[in-house]
Amino acid sequence: MVKRKKEEIGLEGEIWFQKAQNRFLGGDRILLLEKIHELGSINSAAKAIGISYKTAWHFVNIMNNLSDKPLVDRIAGGKGGGGTLLTKEGIKVIEQFRIIQKEHRNFLQNLECRLEDSQNIYQFLRRIAMKISARNVFSGTIQKITKGAVNAEVILAISGETSITSIITNGAIENLSLKEGMNAYAIIKSSSIIIAQELLDAKLSARNILPGKILRLIEGPVSTEVDVEIGGGNVISAIITHGSSEKLSLKEGAHACAVFKASSVILGVI
Repeated sequence: MVKRKKEEIGLEGEIWFQKAQNRFLGGDRILLLEKIHELGSINSAAKAIGISYKTAWHFVNIMNNLSDKPLVDRIAGGKGGGGTLLTKEGIKVIEQFRIIQKEHRNFLQNLECRLEDSQNIYQFLRRIAMKISARNVFSGTIQKITKGAVNAEVILAISGETSITSIITNGAIENLSLKEGMNAYAIIKSSSIIIAQELLDAKLSARNILPGKILRLIEGPVSTEVDVEIGGGNVISAIITHGSSEKLSLKEGAHACAVFKASSVILGVI
């Protein structure tokens, strides 16, 4: 029983790659990368590991957003019909992960021999491993903190020339020990994002206006998921109504802006 628990919790789910303080890649996502590399299609890869097409793209977006270099590249249609391929960095990451996983397995086997109650320890580690429902998670560096009487404005620089602004309380600044130059996460729910086509000279109160290109549309009977590439390998996902998608005549490859309020951005640190 203890051995099975170890395999379920320790050997796969608890190994994570990090860039500085930022976790972005675990065993389930490595498996997805391997299937994409093998099958050349994210749809086929998703079916092979038993997840939905939407979930697969969600994982890919997170990996590309939090990695220094994109791990997955989408090849547009054409004579070959397009597909999804791993970059050289993606292949390298898989190889490195498997080496670390092997050493991790040896470590746990040795540790189990020295612990009297390893099952309870594995269960505790599983409880403290947090998962969030928000679709958009970006890794970056705190560029500037401006404090007011109650709230503070925090500007987080993510990869490329893109930055995200968050408004949080001064208490949160202290609780998280936020400082300029440190690493942090920006977390935004997809339902908090507005999609616009052409803003031109329009004036908006929203602090975050991120221009980009529509990478993917996933249409549903009630809602539509819109993935916008905002530069630097970053992709932001929005959920809008199906009616809004039709009214805007959204198409893959077209220009669009992702708009959201600074108060909609949650900041996190590890």
